[in-house]
Amino acid sequence: MTVRVLVVGDVLLDRDIEGDVRRISPDAPVPVVQVEGTNERAGGAGLAATLLAREGIEVHLATALAEDEPAKRLDVLLTERVPVTEILRSPGTRCKTRVRSAGQSLLRLDVEAPAQIDDVCDVAALEEQLEAADAVLVADYAGGVVGHPEVWDVLHRWASQRAVVWDPHPRGAEPVPGVTLATPNKAEAVQFTGRSAPLDQLAGDLRDRWQAWAVAVTDGGNGVFAALGGAPALFVPTPFNHSGDACGAGDRFAGTAAALLGSGATARAAIEAAVDDTAGWLAAGGVTATEVVGAAPPENDAAAVIRRVHANGGTVVATGGCFDILHAGHIASLEAARRLGDALIVLLNSDDSVRRLKGADRPVNSVEDRRRVLESLRCVDAVAVFGGNDPCVLLDQLRPDIWAKGGDYTAEMLPEAPIVNSWGGRVVLVPYLPGRSTTAILQEGSSR
Repeated sequence: MTVRVLVVGDVLLDRDIEGDVRRISPDAPVPVVQVEGTNERAGGAGLAATLLAREGIEVHLATALAEDEPAKRLDVLLTERVPVTEILRSPGTRCKTRVRSAGQSLLRLDVEAPAQIDDVCDVAALEEQLEAADAVLVADYAGGVVGHPEVWDVLHRWASQRAVVWDPHPRGAEPVPGVTLATPNKAEAVQFTGRSAPLDQLAGDLRDRWQAWAVAVTDGGNGVFAALGGAPALFVPTPFNHSGDACGAGDRFAGTAAALLGSGATARAAIEAAVDDTAGWLAAGGVTATEVVGAAPPENDAAAVIRRVHANGGTVVATGGCFDILHAGHIASLEAARRLGDALIVLLNSDDSVRRLKGADRPVNSVEDRRRVLESLRCVDAVAVFGGNDPCVLLDQLRPDIWAKGGDYTAEMLPEAPIVNSWGGRVVLVPYLPGRSTTAILQEGSSR
């Protein structure tokens, strides 16, 4: 079944000016950015729509467009990926320009529209798109589309007929009564309720106020607090920490939830899956990796971590193994390896690889479970899976600065050593706890 999502909201033109900072200006205490390139993409509701389209979901965008030069560029960026229905005429295109270096934003320049939208809405066109949709994502960026009286009234009528996810804006319209899910962030929840309180309480307050089936308050890397129906509050933590650029994370979360709800998922299942999806998307580079026109496909989590650490002049350490049943010996080696540098990447044997190395009854735990356990460790920054008998091919792709292995190995026992040495990397042995092994644990368990 193909899920069709209608995105309704304000579009913006986003620009990223990327450059290198190597000195401070002599006439003011500001960094000098040596510009290396400029990337453009559709922002706001346009970003929400293109993120969904990249996942193979059928998406349609209902918005307001202007007749200025930025709007012409937006038209090209959008129509390459998403069909657009113009339901209102905008007085001007809003533009947001970020100056960035080494993956971090240094400055943002905003150009706002000269006036609010006061055009007559093409209600028939909006109704036609709603009729064809399985789910609706309202991406409010306070540009006047969602707050337009005719648009708001139409969405109000349809809220009981479609799965509607409403991503609100503190300067925009409040959700229509009866939406399936509203997704304010922490600051928005505080502003809408007018009080500071635990986020589970704010989610409940807003669920009652907006008469929504569910409200999920996002709190960055901490996770999501949700109030669903009459059930106790739900907390969904993020699967790992992310310290880089989180631009577009809210759009990704709301869009993923809308697509899942449109396919028949429950609100709880949609929220939980959207948290994992958004975290993985950020780890793979987020909007800068996926929304630049002509960009390469997103790199895996490990490559994104390595790129970020090297951009900041740091050292990347990698280690590898099956990690079938995690024990104290594993933890000791992993913690020691992490202390050698600024990030630790674990190269993990796939299930087939473990089976070839350990026998037909292994692994005990699937690669998905083993990966999740490793990613939960504070000392592990990313996990990459390989399918061979050794990690040499993946190592050559990632090229960490240090390859760390437990002290029970010798250089002759490590086929990875020549590969690591070939790019100037180092092989370092770390202590291990004698007498700890997965095989010994399994043998002891079977003898009881």
